[in-house]
Amino acid sequence: MTTLFDPKRLLLIAGPCSLESERVCRTVAESLVHLRRSRPELNVVFKGSFDKANRTSAAGARGTGLEAGLRLLDLVKKDYGFPVLTDVHETRQIGPVASVCDVIQIPAFLCRQTDLLLAAAATGRIVNVKKGQFLSPQEMVHVVGKLREGKAREIWQTERGTTFGYQNLVVDMRSFMIMRQNGCPAIFDATHAVQLPGAGGGRSSGQREFVPPLARAALAAGADGLFIETHPDPANAISDGPNMIALADMPALMNSCVAIWKAVHGERR
Repeated sequence: MTTLFDPKRLLLIAGPCSLESERVCRTVAESLVHLRRSRPELNVVFKGSFDKANRTSAAGARGTGLEAGLRLLDLVKKDYGFPVLTDVHETRQIGPVASVCDVIQIPAFLCRQTDLLLAAAATGRIVNVKKGQFLSPQEMVHVVGKLREGKAREIWQTERGTTFGYQNLVVDMRSFMIMRQNGCPAIFDATHAVQLPGAGGGRSSGQREFVPPLARAALAAGADGLFIETHPDPANAISDGPNMIALADMPALMNSCVAIWKAVHGERR
């Protein structure tokens, strides 16, 4: 069976937090095309959310909505040749999303929702499930077990940090070795791991300056891929601006990440 994950290339899931607009999607996709051409070691999947359902306050922007968001993802897929990923929050969203997306993502807060996992698995699409901020990496075996019970054809696991006190997350670098024991790729969400949940006065804040060192550390610790949100102007993004990486900074970041991934990949041979 053909899989999208390729152990001979570094998986990069990248795109804006919210799909926002056609302009933002095209700008990000064009930049990722150049990155893919310059770094053939990368296996790039475009991501974007149609609904930011888990906002800190009711005043938070939600995004494009399902129909408009799927049109934008379909545009990126057809015009730029990327596999596309988006997250779902309810079982009723899964059918429409599966008709467009190559990868269905289960958000961290919903990673134990059995019906959501089984419905995503039943589509035959790849399922990327984020480890909840409240779970140990050892507990992901049960999440993966549910997806296997649902006959998921390909499963990815993503670490996004663990709640540590109030409004802070930490990343246990042992997670990648532990989760890889489940027989599925273990990916590091480098941008949400530096989020400061609810610390921005009715919205989340973040510390993007820590994305590069944590991304490099995760790859050195054995992560199979990276999840990095990026935007042409993070300060004016509708969500997660403080932890997103500016598009202009992506090439340098990925150069260093690929170098570390290649060193670790060579050791595994």
